[in-house]
Amino acid sequence: MEFDLKAHLKFSDNLPKEADFELQKAIEAANNSLFIKGVPSSSVNEAGRIIEWHTHANELYVRIVSGRYTRSHDALLRFRKALGMIIGSKYRIGIRGYEIDEFTILIEAETPVRLKLPFVKEVSYENKVLTLKLLVGEQDIENKIPDRIVSLVEEKIKQELYGTKLENWELVWESPQKMVHFRLDPTEELKKRQWIKHGMSRGQWIFGPQITKLFSTFKRIIEKEILERLGYSEMIFPKMVPWEVWKRSGHARGIYPEIYYISSPKSRDPEYWEEVTDYYKVTNEIPLTLIREKIDDPLGGMCYAQCPSFWPFMQGETISSQSLPVKVFDRSGTSHRYESGGIHGIERVDEFHRIEIVWVGDRNQVSEEAQKLERRYTHIFNDILDLEWRMARVTPWFMAQEGLIDTSSDLSVGTVDYEAYLPYRGERAESEWLEFQNVSVNGDKYPRGFNVKTQKGELWSGCSGIGLERWAAAFFAQKGLDIEFWPPKFAKLIGELPEGIQFL
Repeated sequence: MEFDLKAHLKFSDNLPKEADFELQKAIEAANNSLFIKGVPSSSVNEAGRIIEWHTHANELYVRIVSGRYTRSHDALLRFRKALGMIIGSKYRIGIRGYEIDEFTILIEAETPVRLKLPFVKEVSYENKVLTLKLLVGEQDIENKIPDRIVSLVEEKIKQELYGTKLENWELVWESPQKMVHFRLDPTEELKKRQWIKHGMSRGQWIFGPQITKLFSTFKRIIEKEILERLGYSEMIFPKMVPWEVWKRSGHARGIYPEIYYISSPKSRDPEYWEEVTDYYKVTNEIPLTLIREKIDDPLGGMCYAQCPSFWPFMQGETISSQSLPVKVFDRSGTSHRYESGGIHGIERVDEFHRIEIVWVGDRNQVSEEAQKLERRYTHIFNDILDLEWRMARVTPWFMAQEGLIDTSSDLSVGTVDYEAYLPYRGERAESEWLEFQNVSVNGDKYPRGFNVKTQKGELWSGCSGIGLERWAAAFFAQKGLDIEFWPPKFAKLIGELPEGIQFL
């Protein structure tokens, strides 16, 4: 990686000729001492270095090159501060600011990477090197914009490589194979029996009495076997999520293609909306163009994942050690996700019903709680639902949602997915299994993002989202819709199914 920056520092008055001597000494001191401060001795040659300079009137031109250490823009800031003290004390002349003339960054990349980034005016690729020409100003340098651009480009380079590897999935455990006696697509069968019907929105279902009782039975099992047994308390998390939450949770890095946006009216005055209501009364059509003019920019979106909405409750607080581990759950409403991979059946929808489990504590408490949850899920899936399923360690869900790559060497941080075999999709070895449950240990991600502390030590958290549609899809795909073929324990718990609504 190389940085090449050309800039002009502007002084409050013309520099006298005799100042050249002081400038020469300051530049030598910067190259030989200031810029290599904190740099490993083995990497000194990668530290920033002023390789060109000259003065004219009240300006000093410098060209600074560097590798990864004391990058050119950081070196400029160090030099400006040191030079200001020297010139100010000797000549009573201050530095008023600086302008970036050219800023070029070279980054090694095995393959070309598609880039369309702010502050980058030109991108080229040759001989496995990406060349970025930046258009930045003083405030952008102060705000670390170049470093964020470099980090983002490095992420994109990793993503290009990551897409060709299978290192993001590692089998942990799998159940014995179960006898298959149902190979139909459960969604199609549910529709035929009119247990479900499409809602009027994309990826939305209306669930009839029969499948709703199945959901209710799942909820009772979850409450008894997990929430009560492990001591979780119920809370209500918001379902309208403002940008500030997603900025702190990290989702603002990559959530945009999959959220449903929320905007508020610019005014609630009925007169302001009169032309909209009149248009509808005359045409029986919704005037979307008019409405678009009368609403504000999106203030956030509908709940995408329930966990982030919990954290403002903890934001800025120090949790008593006596309260740890904190164990809470939310089941108060739907989540919404514009499925970028396409909707399918009841298992891949835009509106879905989840119970979100969140726990907070020290590293050991969070890891132990994840293991307890894994044992409870194993009991439910094996002993009550009698599913054929497997566990796999995967890229943490929060990294996938944020467009990040899992480079963590800490194996205690990560996500375990539970995947169910779907017979209607084909044979086990070839077909796509359904991820229907997960347990995630998120490390200090959320406590750090929301500035939450404890009395001593570090604070970690974990979460586990229970999707009722996913559970139902896995269960129906393996057991069918006829209760006489369901596992005895579950059939006893659900009892008789309601008749449902008869249509003529």
